[in-house]
Amino acid sequence: MTNKNRIKWGIIGLGNIASQFATDLLLLEDAELKAVASRNKEKATEFAEKYHCTKAYDSYEALFADVQVEIVYIATPHDSHAELTIKALESGKHVLCEKPMALSYQDAVRMTEASKKYNRFFMEAFWTRFIPSVQEVLEKVNQGIIGDLKSIQADFAFYADEAAGGRLFDKNLGGGALFDIGVYPLFLSYVLLGLPKEITAKSLLHKNGIDLQTAMLLQYQNAQSVLQASILYDGDIKATINGNQGRIELNTPWFMADGYAVFKDGKEETFCLPNLGKGYAHEAIECHTCIQNHQIESKLWSHQNSLDLSKMVEEVKNRIGLNF
Repeated sequence: MTNKNRIKWGIIGLGNIASQFATDLLLLEDAELKAVASRNKEKATEFAEKYHCTKAYDSYEALFADVQVEIVYIATPHDSHAELTIKALESGKHVLCEKPMALSYQDAVRMTEASKKYNRFFMEAFWTRFIPSVQEVLEKVNQGIIGDLKSIQADFAFYADEAAGGRLFDKNLGGGALFDIGVYPLFLSYVLLGLPKEITAKSLLHKNGIDLQTAMLLQYQNAQSVLQASILYDGDIKATINGNQGRIELNTPWFMADGYAVFKDGKEETFCLPNLGKGYAHEAIECHTCIQNHQIESKLWSHQNSLDLSKMVEEVKNRIGLNF
């Protein structure tokens, strides 16, 4: 494919997730990383050289003004997602914004409204929605392979060293377990069962106000989800989906599963579905498809899907007493 026909990407916020995303972009024939930006010019230059990018900016505004950039991947800290997304959309760019898209439901609404106002594609970067294993599991559940859903158990836990510092322990950056990793098990419950009737949540809070560990119980008409997020220990990161005729277990870590197993009638059947690259390539492919089809949102992870999830996160946030 010629350079002219490739989707031209820009990246702002050049941390670990941006590095993984950029690595996967290199695998796509129809993608080109055109520009990157950081408040630190040296960091931007190093990132650009590593990922074969020709332009490195020391301001986000400069990247937004680059007419060659078609879509911007926003991987900055959570607290800046809303304003940067809206600025990028105002500048005529399509946007893929890291999850969580915003720290409040109100900001999430503003972001989707900006997408419609400026007629530009916008999607929250919930990459797990697009990996092959999760796609196939959703299809099988909808086909009734394990009968009626009754229970979901999912967790996401890893040990974060407070002494090492970083955004996870910074309240001003939207730190803590809920916004960083708690959104994953909430996502799984949502895509399988939809919006719950009731959410109960309890947390272990840090003295600075962030949540270190949060347990969530989601009540549905005929099912429940038991979920947990923690930065206090290294967990198995498992997900089990239970129906009245069987169960499905995603390979661990479930949020980037490379396969799954179906347990039914006393038998186990395993399925292997490797991800492309680190798994981020799949969401980039979805962005390309939507842009080429002149869509402003994905049918697989729509604006309404993001708003629903944001509403669920905000409910948990209120239940556990986070005040940011």
